[in-house]
Amino acid sequence: MATIDSILQGVNLSGAVNDFHRKILSRDALAFLALLHRSFNGTRKELLQRRVIRQAELDKGSLPDFLPETKHIRENDAWKGAKPAPGLIDRRVEITGPTDRKMIVNALNSNVWTYMADLEDSSAPTWGNMINGQVNLYDAIRRQVDFKQGEKEYKLRTDRTLPTLIVRPRGWHLEEKHLTVDGEPISGSLFDFGLYFYHNAKELIKRGSGPYFYLPKLESHLEARLWNDVFNLAQDYVEIPRGTIRGTVLIETILAAFEMDEIIYELRDHSSGLNCGRWDYIFSVIKKFRQNSNFILPDRSAVTMTVPFMDAYVKLLIQTCHRRQVHAMGGMAAQIPIKDDKAANDKAMEGVYADKLREVKAGHDGTWVAHPALAAIASEVFNKHMPTPNQMFVRREDVKIGQNDLLNMNVPGKITEEGIRKNLNIGLGYMEGWLRGVGCVPINYLMEDAATAEVSRSQLWQWVKHGVPTAEGKKVDKAYALKLLKEQADDLASKGPKGNKFHLAAQYFSGQVTGEDYADFLTTLLYNEITSVGNASPASKL
Repeated sequence: MATIDSILQGVNLSGAVNDFHRKILSRDALAFLALLHRSFNGTRKELLQRRVIRQAELDKGSLPDFLPETKHIRENDAWKGAKPAPGLIDRRVEITGPTDRKMIVNALNSNVWTYMADLEDSSAPTWGNMINGQVNLYDAIRRQVDFKQGEKEYKLRTDRTLPTLIVRPRGWHLEEKHLTVDGEPISGSLFDFGLYFYHNAKELIKRGSGPYFYLPKLESHLEARLWNDVFNLAQDYVEIPRGTIRGTVLIETILAAFEMDEIIYELRDHSSGLNCGRWDYIFSVIKKFRQNSNFILPDRSAVTMTVPFMDAYVKLLIQTCHRRQVHAMGGMAAQIPIKDDKAANDKAMEGVYADKLREVKAGHDGTWVAHPALAAIASEVFNKHMPTPNQMFVRREDVKIGQNDLLNMNVPGKITEEGIRKNLNIGLGYMEGWLRGVGCVPINYLMEDAATAEVSRSQLWQWVKHGVPTAEGKKVDKAYALKLLKEQADDLASKGPKGNKFHLAAQYFSGQVTGEDYADFLTTLLYNEITSVGNASPASKL
């Protein structure tokens, strides 16, 4: 076997490293990352190129359908996913959030069953955020994450078992530019997964849990196959049994919705189910069909979970998961309590209750919340209607979903100037926070992350591209969109704190709402603004 010194040849680190980081960026951990990169980055790049080719087909009017070459997998009732792992049998309420130290303590102290620690859409991937997040997770697993901020102490509770930890690494499309291997930036996915797994897998097992992950932004079963290959190599490398890792896949792209069986199949020894990533899913529908005038949606507020294409997606996900005996997880409640307006808060919480009731009655095995205060509502609903640890026995054999159902864009609603301004406010508000290194931004009592900003800019791009009329009779064109953008940016900048970045956000946003240029993801568009790549140091010198 190669020595660590030989593996580290060609590995360079350009992010700042302090004493706290050194336990994470150890030579042996960096050697593991280098092995992951050299083993899998070629395949990752091929799969990303496959996305480009697929998009070109969609732009010409092609529509996705269930794959004929994998029909035998879909029609075979015999195979199942992995049995639920320790700590993942009952997942009725999961809280999600970034990996800053305060969030980790608050999330693990919440009355929930699991905590998804997010290195993806609710974290801006500054070097500090990513590496400090790894330090915080390392410490939390070992119950040494307590700290003091001013006069306030943050301590993990000791009166009950803490929620099971699940980590969401970045998607396959993102890179970590602060670590290069043989002159190439390492994949953000492999960086996040590799550091967390290498340092914590055995400790988690010792504590009765395991290395569990949420896998974002997958567009095909081949991308799930790549994750499965990564899992197998990683487990073999640290000498733990294959099948120890678990991965829950977020079905948050329209293309993945046509390959749910195949995605579970590829991960079957490591699968812990699928999740309805609702906002990213809506974003994906607009993005993938942005050139197709048959896929124009009304104001974001009109695109609810009960419109035909969203309802079909939920039903098919639950049916598929339960047929394969894995968890079918529901979506996010992003509301934040409104402390100074009881009537408005009551109405918002009633909406949360109704949404969670819809999910549990549909057959979901659990749901997401963004704020600890919502956990009680979600728990009340699921405890009442799901007295069992999960409801995989709800087979939903009544469901018959085909291509037309998943692509049914019959969505009632209008496109309004108010809707355009809301999209601009959300897009600018999120991007401004992201440019300051904040990936989870409260806007109008909703915790917005990258997904909702993506919906906002994609809708505007599509409306301008196709010149749709508003309900007020105004044609949405480039000049109109840029005029409203300037007005909203000026308003937000004037009301924001000194030194805010709303005008820089508007500068980037202006190129994304005119029906012309379209960045694959806002996060890749903005990434260079928040990177601080310094002089590279050979990892072998650490």
